[in-house]
Amino acid sequence: MHGPASPGWLLVALCAATGAYCLLRMRSSVEEQRRAAGGEALMGFGMAAMAVPAAVFSPPAWAWPAYAVVFGAAALRALWAARTSRHHLHHLVGASAMVYMALAMAASPGEHHHIPGGSGVPLVTGTLLLYFAGYVLLSGVRLVPTVAVTTSGGAGGWGDRPELARACRLSMGIAMVAMLLTL
Repeated sequence: MHGPASPGWLLVALCAATGAYCLLRMRSSVEEQRRAAGGEALMGFGMAAMAVPAAVFSPPAWAWPAYAVVFGAAALRALWAARTSRHHLHHLVGASAMVYMALAMAASPGEHHHIPGGSGVPLVTGTLLLYFAGYVLLSGVRLVPTVAVTTSGGAGGWGDRPELARACRLSMGIAMVAMLLTL
C-alpha cells in the first residue's frame, strides 16, 4: 500500500500478529472456530504482506494479480461457507476488498488510485470504507464486557478465548480501514 513507512510497519506488525494468533485459534476444539480462524489467518498475513511500505519493497508486477487470485479463491470459499454461517459474509466482504485493493495496486503501482478524470474517493473504496468503519465500531462495542465470565481451571486455552478473537477481528477491521484510506 502507498503511504508513510512508519505507519506501514505498524500495520504490518499488527496484521502479522493477528494472523499468528489466528493460527493459534486453529487449534481450537470447536470446528467452526477453526474454520473461521483459518480464513482470518489468511487475511492477517495477506494484509501484512500488502502493507509492507513500497519504499522498502516493491513487489514484482505479478504479485498483485497473484494476491487477487488467492483472495478471489478465499472469497469463493467464504461465499460457499456463508450458506451455514452469516459470519462468513464478513469474510466474503473482506476477501473481496483484498481482491479490489490488489487489482487497484496492479492498475496503478506507485500512485494513489483515483478514478481517471474524477476526484475524490472511488465509489467502491468509499463503500468498503463505510462497511469496515461500521464493522470496527460494532466490534468495539462487542468488546465492552457486560457480564464477567470466568473459565474454570484452564478450560479453553488461547485458541478458545472469544474476547481475543473479537479483538483480532477489530484490529483487522482497523487495518482494513487504514489500508483503504491509503489506496
